[in-house]
Amino acid sequence: MAFGRSSSSRRPVEPVTLKILVAGGFGVGKTTLVGAVSEIRPLRTEERLSEAGRPVDDTAGVESKTTTTVAMDFGRITLREDLVLYLFGTPGQDRFWFLWDELAQGALGAVVLADTRRLEDCFAAVDYFEQRAIPFTVAVNCFEGADRFPTETVQAALDLDPEVPVLMCDARDRSSVRDVLVAVVEHALARADRFREPATT
Repeated sequence: MAFGRSSSSRRPVEPVTLKILVAGGFGVGKTTLVGAVSEIRPLRTEERLSEAGRPVDDTAGVESKTTTTVAMDFGRITLREDLVLYLFGTPGQDRFWFLWDELAQGALGAVVLADTRRLEDCFAAVDYFEQRAIPFTVAVNCFEGADRFPTETVQAALDLDPEVPVLMCDARDRSSVRDVLVAVVEHALARADRFREPATT
């Protein structure tokens, strides 16, 4: 009998864990996106919309929405054996934006979820990540009945840098959301590589 470690008994891989934010306007589908892809039961901090909040919660275009995230959504997805993403969904309403700075600490990148019926609702998220130099990808959640536009049109409407990826997605579909998250990671890592490149003289 040969002694020593068997070639089949590999040490378990210690995965790299990355933090990704999911942001966007009120009712754009952030909670749905996190829930669609999370391999654990997602943490949700939703409360029912109240009459007191009606004057400040603009439900135009999302009249069927009855709840809102008041702190964050949290989920986890393993992209590869050695790569795990922790997803933090931000609250969409202005009055909860004080939480964003805390949630953004240590984030590799972000998804800005957009709805073409209320595209202006994601301007604040785009501005937030641009000002803090946090890499982000815009994902257009393709709601039923909403107009469809080419990604170039969305990019121009949001006045995005050409390097910012814009994708169409269905926040309810796991494979669609996974593609968005892969795009965020690839974009963030490519940007980090560019910053690490030595300057040429």
